[in-house]
Amino acid sequence: MPNRELSVLASGYTYLEGLRWHDDRLWASDFYTGQIITVTQQGAVDRVCLVPQQPSGLGWLPDGRMLISSMKDRKVLRREKDGALSVHADLSALTGGHINDMVVDAQGRAYVGNFGFDIMAGAPVRTTTLVRVDPDGVAQVVADGLCFPNGSFITPDGKTLIVNETFANRISEFDIQPNGSLGPRRDWANFGELPDSDNLDTLIAASAIAPDGGALDEEGAIWVADAIGKRIVRVERGGRILEQIDTGEFGIFAAALGGPDGRTLFMAAAPDFIEANRRAKPQARILATRVDVPHAGRP
Repeated sequence: MPNRELSVLASGYTYLEGLRWHDDRLWASDFYTGQIITVTQQGAVDRVCLVPQQPSGLGWLPDGRMLISSMKDRKVLRREKDGALSVHADLSALTGGHINDMVVDAQGRAYVGNFGFDIMAGAPVRTTTLVRVDPDGVAQVVADGLCFPNGSFITPDGKTLIVNETFANRISEFDIQPNGSLGPRRDWANFGELPDSDNLDTLIAASAIAPDGGALDEEGAIWVADAIGKRIVRVERGGRILEQIDTGEFGIFAAALGGPDGRTLFMAAAPDFIEANRRAKPQARILATRVDVPHAGRP
């Protein structure tokens, strides 16, 4: 496998998620300072806005307005042209925990995942929903029975939604119907059966990978951030690992392909995902490296 040289693009954050390459900049959410930032390829950082209830997934409507997952109050926010934030949709009644990552399609429909249980309190693991929010803010459940639906991708033809299930040891996919509804779930990749348990430690111990965020490339492979493996892996459909980048003491929790040619892999790195630890020490950083195959699809 190639020896990828990693560089630090930005550092000193609490826990970064939602990496997106958009308008010639990298965008990211920092959970515990509540800020959304942009970073140029030269490392210049700008703060875009504050989201008091913790930002995560990001996306854009066709008219350029940004959508933001506001995690703790389970609302999708919309950033207006003047920079003001308004409520695009309230998902409280449709979700089982903090809302999290999302992907927005070419029509402006947002597919939003959620935790499903209180992970930081050590609650029993529960499966949960995937919610679609239409451009007018109307929301409905489009899939259920998912275990921590997280980073999601839409193929370049707009016909397939791929969803990382962080604590299911698998990546799922759905056919996207013309009206935005989803067909039945099927495996995009399955890394092995898990025990019938609602204990998170048990599930993690039995998992080969915990797919968090990631990035889809032109060959149809996904760079998958492994939330338990201190690595990012490039996986082809079916589950074969094509490449692995180890990151030593830091885990990788989100990723994006971008840069002018789409071949820079950006990675959100932190020592762990435990809220108390990350609030106490602002050690999160964005790493970057060059890869061979450029970005494709959404986000």
